[in-house]
Amino acid sequence: MEYLLAVVEESSFTRAAQRLSVSQPALSHQIRALERTVGHPLLERLPDTVRLTPMGRAYLPHAIAALHSVEEAMHTGRPRGELDRIGLRIATLYSIAIGIIPPAVLEWRRLYPDAHVELLEYGNSGDLANLMATGGADVAVSAAPLHWDGPVRVVGSEDLVVVLAGDDPIAADGRRRVTLAELADRPWVLYAPDNGLAAVVAQACSAAGFIARPAVHTGHTSTAVHLAAAGLGPALVPKNMIETDFAGAQLEPDPPVHRELVAFTTTAEVPHISAFIDILVEHGAVRFRGFAEDSHRSR
Repeated sequence: MEYLLAVVEESSFTRAAQRLSVSQPALSHQIRALERTVGHPLLERLPDTVRLTPMGRAYLPHAIAALHSVEEAMHTGRPRGELDRIGLRIATLYSIAIGIIPPAVLEWRRLYPDAHVELLEYGNSGDLANLMATGGADVAVSAAPLHWDGPVRVVGSEDLVVVLAGDDPIAADGRRRVTLAELADRPWVLYAPDNGLAAVVAQACSAAGFIARPAVHTGHTSTAVHLAAAGLGPALVPKNMIETDFAGAQLEPDPPVHRELVAFTTTAEVPHISAFIDILVEHGAVRFRGFAEDSHRSR
């Protein structure tokens, strides 16, 4: 499996053999043995490159997960002082990847500068749970998954804001806050059902006494920001998604809307995973306290 991954990454048997410090015939022999075990060709040998067959594309994610599980098993018993020599795979939602994750990763890198961090981004919590169940990541950070039997720890909150067009009358008077009920008669920019924010928006609107009617549905949170700023309708989006050169208007919903974020893993006993979650919780708590203080002052 390791040889297969090397060939795929290098798109060459020759370069893969050099990287692995093995002879090319030995590498080719191992790949053929793997293909016999699987029962199908995994690689298509072309004159100038090597690419995965359809069966290879289906097989590769399982091989990566298996290799990662082996690596994780080797690191599980290492003392905490050796954390700087191992890696960490973090799976998260797109919006969170530019929220509480960066400062936590920065702190991790300061403590363990030689550790490798890989960030995997997905659209909804269900995809993260499926990835975690197959061993594809060490820790997932998202809204709480619907069905998860492993450890789950609350790390903080993701704050949502209302995005409107820059020339919207509600935003034109310099207001900082808006009730969702004021927007009940408008068509909204809503999320596709597989986006985890769809349920958050539906619940917030329901609490305000209405069901939002759609102007457009999108599966991508960043797209919702631009659609709302263009004037298609209001959207509730994570505050982290608003860029510094944002052309629209953003207002805090009254009452505030946020979703609880958690870190979930398959086990709580691995030191390097627990260490990262501790850092994540610390940064998440600071953000949540800051949001609460700002909201109190605005009132």
